[in-house]
Amino acid sequence: MSQTVKASHVALFISIALTIGILLGVWLAPSSKDDNETLGEVSHVNKTNKMTEIMRLIPKRYVDSISYEQVEECAIQLLLQYLDPHSVYVPKLNFVTEKENLEGEMEGVGLWVSMVKDTAFIIEVFKDSPSDRAGILGGDRIVTINGESVFGRKFTNKDVVKRLKGPKGTMVNLGISRRGESKVLNFKLKRTAIPLNTVRYSGMLDDEIGYISLTEFSATTYKEMRVALSKLRSQGMQKLILDLRGNGGGLLYQAREVADLFLSQGQLIVYTEGVNSPKEEYYSTTDDAFVDGSFVVMMNEYSASASEVVAGAIQDNDRGLIVGRRSFGKGLVQKQFEMFDGSALRLTTARYYTPSGRCIQRPYDKGSDEYYLDFLLRILADMESDSIIQKVTDTTKYYTKEGRVVYAGGGIFPDEVLPYEKDVLLIYYNRLEDKDIFYNYAFDYVDKNRALLLKKYPQSDDYVKGFSLSDEMFEDFLMLAEKSGIKRNVESIAAYGNEMKILVKAYMAEFLYGKELYYGITLSADHELQKAINIIKKK
Repeated sequence: MSQTVKASHVALFISIALTIGILLGVWLAPSSKDDNETLGEVSHVNKTNKMTEIMRLIPKRYVDSISYEQVEECAIQLLLQYLDPHSVYVPKLNFVTEKENLEGEMEGVGLWVSMVKDTAFIIEVFKDSPSDRAGILGGDRIVTINGESVFGRKFTNKDVVKRLKGPKGTMVNLGISRRGESKVLNFKLKRTAIPLNTVRYSGMLDDEIGYISLTEFSATTYKEMRVALSKLRSQGMQKLILDLRGNGGGLLYQAREVADLFLSQGQLIVYTEGVNSPKEEYYSTTDDAFVDGSFVVMMNEYSASASEVVAGAIQDNDRGLIVGRRSFGKGLVQKQFEMFDGSALRLTTARYYTPSGRCIQRPYDKGSDEYYLDFLLRILADMESDSIIQKVTDTTKYYTKEGRVVYAGGGIFPDEVLPYEKDVLLIYYNRLEDKDIFYNYAFDYVDKNRALLLKKYPQSDDYVKGFSLSDEMFEDFLMLAEKSGIKRNVESIAAYGNEMKILVKAYMAEFLYGKELYYGITLSADHELQKAINIIKKK
């Protein structure tokens, strides 16, 4: 047996030992016997304490220095790899941020900051936040936080955010540099709860089609969706496109409540079941949101988990059409167990099934590495194929409410497939994005001309209707790309120049008025969305 194999078996054994201790609430206590092991001798351990004794012996008797905490962290990670790809351990340092995302709020001062070279620029000030009420503006530079200089240092965004965030009610002092001001401005702010919205954008695409883009499912998603639907209906919405592309999921109960918004009362949304989790069925309870009118749900390969619950409920109840590409294929449910030290275990406790009985979970019997490699290979195969008919990996037939055949097959299969765009002229466009040319040009332009732009376009609507990139600006943009090592492609510019100008305009809007306007402007350059609009118009 190789050393690698031996090591993996030992690690797995240690992992099992540790986890049994955690799940049974067994604290690892010191042995009452002397540690007198020598080469060739065997020290017997009481059978009931074997697992905890191994965990005690390794940090105490191992040849090299190793702490109990190191053994513990490593053991947990290795054990979970033995289970399934979605049972995960979240260390204390990561859990705070992940918990904020799931709860839909963080504690801070309401700033979106970006480190550009050695300067912390304020990109956006959240409305009604402590920073907004204090008069901090987009485009300001943070030079000090609680007296500590953050200017001219090799700080990352994470370093700055870490200093800005803190428990609600605590204070933070900021030193701000502002164009036109000769002195540093000082602000004393009290941290508070800042909402993290999951409805990225909502608005009317024309006189009758509404649009909602949803990034994830947190504790506030259902409430946000109700507000967005109410606003759109008041604006005359008759049809709706719900965009779940790239939505990796979140809280299952929020997915159920979102699906409930679109289904008439008494329809099955989802059911869950596991060896240690009795079957639970969840039905729609209301019919007062958007249960009539044409409905399209957009998905892609990065739509997963809670997104797939919503899409499965809509598809199986024949409430609307799924448009896009096959979703990720995650049909497992995790329950979160918070540990005493601030870390957490998210353990898979059940599978979920769509109303027709489908479990869309992709196979994971070959381990996590193969699981994610299979996902990447599937994407590559879809990109290279000339066919829009995706391979069904599970030919078992399931039936929707109206008798249509649907498949599990490792994800939700769309009713209308949107194949990948394979135009070679997009390579130049994509390189500009990868090198952040759009972002950097817009940032520099707004930084130098913010006051002039806001004077000319005081309201965001004024900017949307009145601003367009001049030929001179577009040439400067292309020159920046050339200086960054991207050779100009005349054919690509001729084909996609309009999309390039729209993206620059969108980034400028983001730096001037906030992120929501960025998404609103980019919709006109979203080719997949335009196809979805054509589909829903026919319904």
